Amino acid sequence: MELRPVAGYRPTKPELAVFVSGITSMGLEILAVRIVAPQFGSHIYTVGGILTVFLIALSLGYWQGGKRAGGASNREMSWIMLATAVYVAVVIYASDLLLTYTSTLALPPRYASLPAVILLFGPPTYLLGFISPYAAELSHKQGTGEASGHVYALGTIGSIVGAAATTFVLIPALSVDAIGLLFGGALVGTAVALLAPDLTRRSAVSSVLVVLLLVGAAGATPVDVDYRGDVVSETQTPHQQLEIVDDGTERTMYLDGARHSAMDLEDPERHVFTYTKYFHLPMLMADDPDDVDRVLFVGGGGYTGPQDFADRYDAHVDVVEIDPEVTAAAEAYFGLEPDREDISIYEADGRQFLEGTNDTYDVIVLDAYKQDQVPFHLTTVEFMELATERLADDGVLHANVISSPSGPAAEFYHAQHRTMASVFPDTYSFRTADSSAVQNIQVVATNEPTGFSDADLAERNDARDLGVDLEGAIDNRMADPDTEDAPVLRDDRGEVDSLLDPMLGQRYVIEETDGEPYDDATETAVIGEERS
Repeated sequence: MELRPVAGYRPTKPELAVFVSGITSMGLEILAVRIVAPQFGSHIYTVGGILTVFLIALSLGYWQGGKRAGGASNREMSWIMLATAVYVAVVIYASDLLLTYTSTLALPPRYASLPAVILLFGPPTYLLGFISPYAAELSHKQGTGEASGHVYALGTIGSIVGAAATTFVLIPALSVDAIGLLFGGALVGTAVALLAPDLTRRSAVSSVLVVLLLVGAAGATPVDVDYRGDVVSETQTPHQQLEIVDDGTERTMYLDGARHSAMDLEDPERHVFTYTKYFHLPMLMADDPDDVDRVLFVGGGGYTGPQDFADRYDAHVDVVEIDPEVTAAAEAYFGLEPDREDISIYEADGRQFLEGTNDTYDVIVLDAYKQDQVPFHLTTVEFMELATERLADDGVLHANVISSPSGPAAEFYHAQHRTMASVFPDTYSFRTADSSAVQNIQVVATNEPTGFSDADLAERNDARDLGVDLEGAIDNRMADPDTEDAPVLRDDRGEVDSLLDPMLGQRYVIEETDGEPYDDATETAVIGEERS
């Protein structure tokens, strides 16, 4: 087989079209997760739905393109590229509106994201599927096998470039709209290149109009209304969408559309979310709060919890936050001082940090979330065993668990409780809302047998000057759940998604310290659906 030197290789026009279509299709697939996740969550059903829709759309495009490939031409491929770019402009401009409307469809929660994914990404992916069979038909290769192999190799290389560039370069550096504009511009540029130097006036005018449409879509005000308040800051990080929203005197950090931290601008010491007061429960269970010298928070968010601990206690607080832009936002908007000597910040995954450190902690607080879900690897018995090794002999682990205290939506809480109880001598649970709705349940485990009664905790609450009254938390202590049918979570069994499944479509209530519950979305707030 004759090999051409790489330095002298010049792609043909069909080869260029295949390469760009590969970049765009895979880039849109990666981008789809960032667009859809804030509305429907980033759980396995959303990601799996995106993969399914893209594969179906590409397959249909390959099939139809193969049937029409006999009349293929560079001009027809050019118009396909322009049509795809037009639909990318629709995605840029109207994605929020389409996501909002499709979320109201009466579908089982696990399938809720499919209509939005189909409407937003089905048509452009279908159109891009035409390019490969067209390019194979126009290839100068001898034989069907050689032509198709060459074309699909180029398309796969383009997909690799699109996936890597979108993941590691574009998303960390640009907004979703800017990335969409870049992909649309690449499609228009390829469309023009396919016809050069014989570009007709009609094609030239059409290309210019599509570029103007893309620029207008990226620069226009999104078709959506934000009822949460004034958006102070909005950015796409390598991990999630990050927004800072002011609503009256309350400032809230949203990650992928979910509330993660809040502060009262007029009263920064107030615990806006009730469950953040419960973070101090380990100080009741410690033999002596003055002996608590090292505290670890897994998950920083707005750093309201770590700052509260550092301000109230003579303890050093380590914080593991995987997203450096979240830390930067906490410094810019939540009063985190970067040069505090009593707070050390580590940019890492919580489990990897614990595996790599030899430090011992008196208290570990688990508050790491991806939307409403704890990362799977921070829930398993293997992780809990690691946590016991990094805790002092009398150390305390505090886990913020989003679940229902009872009923079908309590499956994850029951499994998490059983998993922790299989490792720790004593485990205590505290609800934060009086209803049976999905809420923040606080599960506290001690590294040595304690056997505290409600009276014991109430006595310690009265006797200890913590600066935080935990009477309400003690009153909300729950009896140990019946976990006989609940599984022990393990690294080698991915059961978390199925356990969280009953929570999809359920209201998620965050209780606020002013006594008014906040539904984390619209008036009909549900897990895994619309968040406005």
